[in-house]
Amino acid sequence: MKKTTLIGAMLATTMLAGTASAEDVTLTIESWRNDDLAIWQDKIIPAFEAEHPGIKLKFTPSAPAEYNAVLNSKLDAGSAGDIITCRPFDASQALFEAGHLADITDLEGMANFSAVSKSGWSTDDASVQYCVPMASVIHGFIYNKDAFAEVGVEVPKTEAEFFAVLDKIKEDGNYTPMAMGTNDQWEAATMGYNNIGPNYWKGEEGRLALIAGDQKLTDEPWVAPYRQLAKWAPYLGDGYEAQTYPDSQNIFTLGRAAIYPAGSWEVSGFNGLADFEMGAFYPPVQNAGDTCYISDHTDIGIGMNAATPNAEAAKTFLNWVGSSEFATIFANALPGFFPLSSAPVTLEDPLAQEFISWRGECESSIRSTYQILSRGTPNLENETWNASVAVIKGEESPEDAGKRLQEGLASWYDPQK
Repeated sequence: MKKTTLIGAMLATTMLAGTASAEDVTLTIESWRNDDLAIWQDKIIPAFEAEHPGIKLKFTPSAPAEYNAVLNSKLDAGSAGDIITCRPFDASQALFEAGHLADITDLEGMANFSAVSKSGWSTDDASVQYCVPMASVIHGFIYNKDAFAEVGVEVPKTEAEFFAVLDKIKEDGNYTPMAMGTNDQWEAATMGYNNIGPNYWKGEEGRLALIAGDQKLTDEPWVAPYRQLAKWAPYLGDGYEAQTYPDSQNIFTLGRAAIYPAGSWEVSGFNGLADFEMGAFYPPVQNAGDTCYISDHTDIGIGMNAATPNAEAAKTFLNWVGSSEFATIFANALPGFFPLSSAPVTLEDPLAQEFISWRGECESSIRSTYQILSRGTPNLENETWNASVAVIKGEESPEDAGKRLQEGLASWYDPQK
């Protein structure tokens, strides 16, 4: 009897071990962020797997420029991974509408995100969510603290103070006041127009009114940012018209410019290049006491392949992405890419912390052209690029730029007709 019982127990143990092994799941993650492979392998994956035995993660990125094509071909062939890293807005919405991204609206972790955070990965009516928001980038101005001390200026809070600082730096003559060029076009729109613009159109209030057709690009809140841009040219330095985006980065990090109109993605790169202390300030408001608005732009999300055979494990991972633990790991590994969840997070990098602190002072919005309004021809995002450049160079008046963009939008977008 004892021998039989022992054999039975050994068989049962073997069977249980085999069952546990059979239940192990490997989730493959598709992504265009091939620059953060080491962060996934060294930090994110070990942290998740330690908490979730039985679920393994495999991070398999593609080159950024090839990601959309590679992912679409894999999805069509049925060979795509379980987890899909999502670009914001139309590219991911097209994947959802094609049946490739699962509806995760009811996922428990989605409760940790605001409507603005979710807007990059939801249907136009916001009724369905198909990706968990992972990170945003915040716009503002990075400045050289040594230059400010030498010239004797302080961080400006209002538009008048901003131009007074620029005047004083220009008068001092040792620094280009601002490092930004117009050669690459997107720079002028992204770090110019959509950086300062939310203070004029009141962030989400104006952005959503434009989508609804209740405001037009010829209205004052949309023309006024061009008026400010039209005053930037004298402060951008000689030859700004031919200056590329990498040129601007170099001019600032080499200590030749005092201010850099920025996206927070610059933080980690600038930390390794600049040998001076940097600070950051949010776009100055028009008048003291005004509510400030920042472009806190949805940049990267993550969703579930609708065809995955491992849906429950995938949901477990996506819920973890909405946690404070993931947010803390991701934000500190990639300073300048900020978690979008309401979960508390402490950033170790002082410059990144300065950017994210603005969420407590200002209202967050996203870039005005990214949701819905750039689906037609002419493309409003691209038109905003060339309008921003034309206004800075004095080739088009702010009013004419607004009129041209409004006519283009109204030509294909029904709510603006």
